[in-house]
Amino acid sequence: MYEQATIAVENQQAFDAVKSAIDNSFSSAKVSDFLKSLDRSKLRIREFEDVLRAGKLGSGAEQAYNSLNNGDQGMIREHYLSTLEKVDPALRQKYLKVYAYY
Repeated sequence: MYEQATIAVENQQAFDAVKSAIDNSFSSAKVSDFLKSLDRSKLRIREFEDVLRAGKLGSGAEQAYNSLNNGDQGMIREHYLSTLEKVDPALRQKYLKVYAYY
């Protein structure tokens, strides 16, 4: 079974702030509004930096993300991408344009 290697986070406070913003956006209470917001803005969900720049993850998330080193940013992107795949399939179907690769 695949097990992800544990890598130490250098800027834990900023890392936790961005991770919390992601988890909050994908919480069951907010995920539908988050996807609707991306749809209205014509953003693709897998384009993490575009979603971040547009302020869709909260006002301080972009600044916190930019303060992270490359390794920490990579772990955040990986967390974001794995989280977006856990969204209910019915919601993913409803917002197919947001999830589409084209």
